Amino acid sequence: MSSSICAENGSGSKQVKKNAILVDGVSLNGPILDSKAGERFVEEAFPIIMEEAIRKATDVSEKVCEWQTPEELKQCLDLDLREDGEPPQQILKRCKDVIKYSVKTAHPRFFNQLYAGMDHYSLVARFITEAINPSVYTFEVSPTFVMIEEVVLKKIIEYVGWEEGGDGIFSPGGSVSNIYAVNLARYKNCPSIKDEGLYGMPRLVMFTSEECHYSIRKAAAFLGIGTKNVYVVPADERGKMIPEELEKQVQRAVKEGAVPFIVCATAGTTVLGAFDPLEKIADICQKHGLWFHVDASWGGGALMSKKHCHLLNGIQRADSVAWNPHKMLMAGLQCCAFLVKDKTGLFEKCHSSQASYLFQQDKCYDVSYDTGDKSIQCSRRADAFKFWLMWKAVGARGLEERVNRALALARYLAEEIKNKEGFRLILEPEYANVCFWYIPPSLRDMSDGPEFWKKLHQVAPVIKERMMKKGSMMVGYQPHGDKVNFFRQIIISPQVSLEDMDFVLQEIEALGKDL
Repeated sequence: MSSSICAENGSGSKQVKKNAILVDGVSLNGPILDSKAGERFVEEAFPIIMEEAIRKATDVSEKVCEWQTPEELKQCLDLDLREDGEPPQQILKRCKDVIKYSVKTAHPRFFNQLYAGMDHYSLVARFITEAINPSVYTFEVSPTFVMIEEVVLKKIIEYVGWEEGGDGIFSPGGSVSNIYAVNLARYKNCPSIKDEGLYGMPRLVMFTSEECHYSIRKAAAFLGIGTKNVYVVPADERGKMIPEELEKQVQRAVKEGAVPFIVCATAGTTVLGAFDPLEKIADICQKHGLWFHVDASWGGGALMSKKHCHLLNGIQRADSVAWNPHKMLMAGLQCCAFLVKDKTGLFEKCHSSQASYLFQQDKCYDVSYDTGDKSIQCSRRADAFKFWLMWKAVGARGLEERVNRALALARYLAEEIKNKEGFRLILEPEYANVCFWYIPPSLRDMSDGPEFWKKLHQVAPVIKERMMKKGSMMVGYQPHGDKVNFFRQIIISPQVSLEDMDFVLQEIEALGKDL
């Protein structure tokens, strides 16, 4: 298998490598990856990242987005993949182009989603995990991150209020956390389902508010429960589940011969930012022996605030909780904790497969730290690290300050809306969601009849299009229930100031006054 082969050196001339080892015509001598060239590329890329994706992306004088249509974007980015690679300088240009045409979610005037801003400590943590490339399933291959995840989960559980502790895992999104909750609740109700499947199972029914996240219905579809077996409970005018209506729905399911098994409450709804009455819902769950899950993916951040944690009164009675620190607390996408009160190993019983190539029981350390078998995943990111490093840097007081400031800015904006001509607040904000209409001059003398609402429905989409093409800011809009399109501003980033709140109203007025 030994032979002499020719290879080009850096100058283009050919060198002869003696005694090359060939297998199937492929030389196995030495690495084929040029690490030095790779390091040079990383060193040249970092200044671009620093300038374009960090400094400029958080500069209020820069654009939030450089809007292009899908067809235009295809041309700007040259997306096609080819047989031969490109030189490093061309790849660096590709990096700059991708940053240029991406939405700057860390920009102080990005108010579009339930995440925003940039925490630099969390960002560095992401750089580290991307470089180390760990998978958090065993202590063997991810010792530091397994330990960090354990500490972070324990601390979050303290804030939830489970005095006797609990269990948990970081999941790839709040939606997956909600799926976990439904699956665990079903397993506890029908443990034979893990081995025997759906065959012979009773008709299971779950309950949630009409304001819940859509992932609850997806969980029912994904797990074979069926969306028709998700009984939707009416909400009041503020978007909170009505406990009396929940009781009626539970009794309905029982009369139908179905088996109620879980109630999914919400702490911080996506649109209105509403918090369900958790204590009263917990009473009903306790009465009927139902698993009580709280989706606090958005509202869980309020637990960090002594001033606002009352919004989640009753969460300590939950059987499971979803909480996304990447939202209000800015830990960076994605960072999602799923917590369960159970300490009997329900996680493992429900999900474990005991893969012998990963979870050997005769390892040289305490294998209880091999936590991966609790997860439905195999490979799993070290998402807890960015939250841990950020918490280490700013402390619980710093996180509390962020929550308090965001909610104070929401109150300021709501008051400004109420006092500004042409704007109408939909409801007083309970959290960081501020929902309002902008009414252009042409509609201000109309009465609130069908024609008025029809015309007003068309206003927000046009203003949104204009603001994106201008790149001045991003604010979301949507219809909701019987309400026509309205703006929903989400306030998170500590880089945001009252001047930015004033700018939002001024910019919406400037973009829509001719409508």
